[in-house]
Amino acid sequence: MTATPVISATGLFTPPESISNAELVASFNAWVEAENAAHAEAIARGDMQPLLPSSVEFIEKASGIRARHVMSKAAILDPAIMAPRIPERPDEAVAILAEIALEAAGEALARAGRTGRDVDAVICACSNLQRPYPAIAIEVQHALGATGFAFDMNVACSSATFGIQTAADMIRAGHARCVLVVNPEICSGHLNWRDRDSHFIFGDVATAILLEAAAVAPPAHWEIVGSRLLTRFSNAIRNNFGFLNRAHPETRDAPDKLFRQEGRRVFRDVVPMVSDLILRHLAETGISPASLRRLWLHQANANMNRLIAERVLGHAASEAESPTVLDTYANTSSAGSIIAFHLHSADLAAGDLGLLCSFGAGYSAGSVILRRAL
Repeated sequence: MTATPVISATGLFTPPESISNAELVASFNAWVEAENAAHAEAIARGDMQPLLPSSVEFIEKASGIRARHVMSKAAILDPAIMAPRIPERPDEAVAILAEIALEAAGEALARAGRTGRDVDAVICACSNLQRPYPAIAIEVQHALGATGFAFDMNVACSSATFGIQTAADMIRAGHARCVLVVNPEICSGHLNWRDRDSHFIFGDVATAILLEAAAVAPPAHWEIVGSRLLTRFSNAIRNNFGFLNRAHPETRDAPDKLFRQEGRRVFRDVVPMVSDLILRHLAETGISPASLRRLWLHQANANMNRLIAERVLGHAASEAESPTVLDTYANTSSAGSIIAFHLHSADLAAGDLGLLCSFGAGYSAGSVILRRAL
């Protein structure tokens, strides 16, 4: 008999340090002023364009972001560095990505009344892996005392929903009864903090999702009504940093080894792609958009989320219908929709329907329909 996968619990780790837009702008503009002064003669000759300052108003209008949590605040705000500085650890120490994943995992396990020994498989699904191998997931598995198997996967900002479907499929196939999906995102490490158009986008965080067979899950869980995944190749969001190209530029003459995107193009491409995916998924499942109590959307851009929610629901969504965590967490890649679900799901009643959706580089998108069981 095929097992039915459900979500038993989620967990969240939030870094204690936060950077406000005002702090970020002050740092960025100090660097801009110094750069323009250093190249004043070239700028005066017309050989170089002056850098433009940023502003709190520009950031909030462009993104809806007001602050972001980070693992290394002082170095990011230092105009001479403007990048996180996280000390390298010896191989015998727990890696920073595994450490924050374990923090989120601990909360998810506790909420479900489980321990690491109950976990049969671990998936680390995130955008920003700190090393190729050994897998972060295997390190998390070892630290938890879990058995079975573990592996890493990366589908950029859609990694969590892809991880959920992968875990659900493993439970259905009988390969595991309890799967832990962790999404540790230190996005500050791949962001070019000296790019005016994107220096405000990302924050750091970790989330965890515990999936189990319904037969062994606690009564208070979320049924997975259905899930759909979609990918479509695009260069509009790209990060070229990797082991074949180790340059880590901190100057404006070689910015393409860090995160970059064509923001307007991404908006035009992704909004209809994601809206259509959700509407098709609902139609295939026989669920009316009006039946959805909540949309937990990927937290990338407030305007993008507003338009997607409106296209799906047929009206401007209220905060209760489509909650936002972007304003205080910024874009946390794969973890964003999971944070929204973690913080804004407890008030739903048995039988209520919600939809978890992620979208990002690739392009990639994932849609997961959930029903509250208790």
